[in-house]
Amino acid sequence: MTDSKKSHHPPARSMAKAGQVVALLSKTELFGGLSESELALLADNFHAANFGKGEMLFARGDPGEHLYLIAEGRVRLATSTDEGRELSFRHATAGDILGEIAALDGGPRTAEATALSPVAAWSLERRVLREVLARQPAIAARLIDFLCRRVRDTSDQLEAIALHPLHVRLARFLLVALGEREAAPGKRVPLDIGFSQGELALLLGATRPKVNEAFGALEAAGAIGRTIDRVFCDPGKLAAVARHDDG
Repeated sequence: MTDSKKSHHPPARSMAKAGQVVALLSKTELFGGLSESELALLADNFHAANFGKGEMLFARGDPGEHLYLIAEGRVRLATSTDEGRELSFRHATAGDILGEIAALDGGPRTAEATALSPVAAWSLERRVLREVLARQPAIAARLIDFLCRRVRDTSDQLEAIALHPLHVRLARFLLVALGEREAAPGKRVPLDIGFSQGELALLLGATRPKVNEAFGALEAAGAIGRTIDRVFCDPGKLAAVARHDDG
């Protein structure tokens, strides 16, 4: 990890940094309600942090000294059992915040974060975060909502892994990845998942061969078509599979 050291930058460089951080912060659930001037003040306290592919932003058990705002790249957040089995529970991409729990309570990290690609991020010290919360009660209220959504999302993911067949979980994942995109009549929507099938297996709580079988089941149902590097989705048929929760 390479957090930038405080230094006197030329005004243009400082303004460019502030503009990028403000633009990212304004789109986050946590800080999006702040005014432009408040965002600018907060942005001054962020420092650049860059990571190479495969580098860890933090490990489970590390002290929570910073939260991170991702500017570019993809980060896997995962936990593992004593037997060494790993479960990815989230991927963070541009505009996402991570590491907020330990940065809030000062406790050890509850998960590990690994860069799946070169990552450019901005870090905020725990001390500064606590000062912001003390000065801005409205941010503290937004933080409660933010953390509650995190807990609900994690609960939903664990429920899906425990209760639903893998092809149903995969269909739901693909629908989330599609967002609001719809297929033209008689067409499917092309989707670039953006990471390997092995990574997808970790997110779905399965093995890579099982995920390949699930893709095959969706293909047999007419919900997707596949090429070497892309998936072509029929949102309607995926939704029908996603609603099916029988084992």
